Amino acid sequence: MNALKCPVATSTDDQVPLIIYLDFKSPYAYLAVEPTRKMLAEVGVVADWRPFILDIPSYLGSAKLGKGGKVAEQNRSKEQWSGVKYAYFDCRRYANLKNMTVRGTVKIWNTDLPAVGWWWVKQQESLEQQCAPKSLMEKYIDAVYEPFWRREFDAEDIDSVERVLADVGANIDGFKDYAAGPGLQANAQFQSDAFESGIYGVPTYVLANKVLPNQGLPDEVLPSEDKGVPQKFFGREHLPLIRWYLQGQVGGRPDVAYEVGDDAQILADPELPSDSILPVYIDVKAPQSYLALAGTLAMAAKENIALDWRFFHGQPLRNPGVWIEGEDRGAMHRRIRGTYVGQDIERYAPHALADLYVTERSSAPAFGLAWVKALAAQGQDVQVGGYVEAVLLRFWQQQEDIDSLAGVESVLLHLGVTTDGFFEFVDRAGLAAVELAATQAQELGVSVSPTYFIGTEPFQGRQHLPLLAARLRP
Repeated sequence: MNALKCPVATSTDDQVPLIIYLDFKSPYAYLAVEPTRKMLAEVGVVADWRPFILDIPSYLGSAKLGKGGKVAEQNRSKEQWSGVKYAYFDCRRYANLKNMTVRGTVKIWNTDLPAVGWWWVKQQESLEQQCAPKSLMEKYIDAVYEPFWRREFDAEDIDSVERVLADVGANIDGFKDYAAGPGLQANAQFQSDAFESGIYGVPTYVLANKVLPNQGLPDEVLPSEDKGVPQKFFGREHLPLIRWYLQGQVGGRPDVAYEVGDDAQILADPELPSDSILPVYIDVKAPQSYLALAGTLAMAAKENIALDWRFFHGQPLRNPGVWIEGEDRGAMHRRIRGTYVGQDIERYAPHALADLYVTERSSAPAFGLAWVKALAAQGQDVQVGGYVEAVLLRFWQQQEDIDSLAGVESVLLHLGVTTDGFFEFVDRAGLAAVELAATQAQELGVSVSPTYFIGTEPFQGRQHLPLLAARLRP
């Protein structure tokens, strides 16, 4: 077997319009494999699949379970634990739709050896062969992923990796010597190069320049990644847009979505309310709320779902800052991730957004929401959703005041909503309503905007709209 040659992390070979990065210890990457293969088959594209090793402790802390299944060691903050718990809950929710098993891991695994096995397999097939159904690489990826998430595969045992290689039909002559030396070293260099090039999470997709002509938007609206360098997409929710690019940008530009698929097993939920009311928590100063508005309204109208809008104060989007000499991997990860998040918001925004990192938070919009809800409860002809839309448009599109009661009054008057008694309402019933809403959001652990609820089950982000529609459909 020849010495392992790992390609440059951001290479965009003419014959490879798409590069895909996965790590076996990521449940989100596991869930991305099948829909990514389906998308590639639909568009007839060959992709370059590559292993990327997450350094989870550097940005999310670490934990290890004891024999009884309880946490024996950990150094995570409350915020980090909340994110980890939701991630596993979210992945199991989608895994169940496909009869896939995702069990929480007992520790943070080192997946270098399975990655070296992956590189070993890649040398035995051409790129076209790797992307063919039942290729060695396809079989290897499946033969590691499935038992790993059933807790039946030891990712740190060389014999386990070699057995998988043999089982899928790969040549294993010399693999152990290779994995103990040159293979491990080459993989380590690849991981370092990939991270420094801006790959920080999985699944990550990289589109080559040649499939990204100017979209007809002014240069000041386009994120930097749309201006002549490869576009990076973190998360399978971007598959609709990636497909759109690869198919030549035919039709309207799609939004993010966790595509459910026709084969998803969605069972009727006896606990769902018969009137299909969907609570939606948003922070009006979060750009993600603005981006979710159109899709949420369209889904609700199509499925005849009533939306119960609720405002909360979330943490402002963190400004990624600038590179600092000597920064550690955790700081570098947060900077790269923060930069990506900002660029990704710009990617989907319908126009340039003034300030993604606005820090001011006011209760004025919440008082307006409480007012229109009170009027609607009295039988007056007011549209709560219309108020929410007007507030978001006033701030994000018109860049006008929503932080004062006078600004909120202006929104109400523009909508034709009476403001007689509004200021008195704010001092009494309005104050109580806003405080109650804040308490409810806190008790539910709402921290991401938007967050949707079916009963007490949270859905963080607009990418869940297809599943929400399917779950609430009669």
